Amino acid sequence: MPGRSGRPLVVLGIDPGTATTGWGVVESSNNLMRLLDCGYISTPAKMEHAKRLKMIYDEISAIIDRFNPDEAGIERLYFYANAKTAMDVSEARGVLMLATVTMGVETFSYTPLEVKQAITGYGKAKKAQVGEMVRLLLNLHDIPKPDDTADAIAVAICHINRNSPLLQIK
Repeated sequence: MPGRSGRPLVVLGIDPGTATTGWGVVESSNNLMRLLDCGYISTPAKMEHAKRLKMIYDEISAIIDRFNPDEAGIERLYFYANAKTAMDVSEARGVLMLATVTMGVETFSYTPLEVKQAITGYGKAKKAQVGEMVRLLLNLHDIPKPDDTADAIAVAICHINRNSPLLQIK
């Protein structure tokens, strides 16, 4: 699945959060994937919420500028027992989507169930199973930490797998 100008496809995966936003950049070429880089954006708990959102926006924008991804996958908010947490994460997700779209990166959303299904074959897989499959699929020595980072990489792999020409029926 080629990216821009015939180069390998570069996908940014994002696991949104206010305290911690995971990210991972995966390259796909000739049915092979490799991790280019990954990490997380951490905001101080005592920082004003609007400033935390700006920090997330600025940092993800710098990551986009650095890697120039062709596409991005972002995890869709699925369920939170705490309404305030859900609102805060939704706002962070909105800021992340704004950054990708503003920088010209086509963005796709996936539920946690879709990501788990694409990575492990089981939509109710545990975080440890997802992390281990990320490690195996990308031939890494260790599972990326924290879990938010492994989850973001899983979103990128999910996007690549779901949009691979080999998987589409003609």
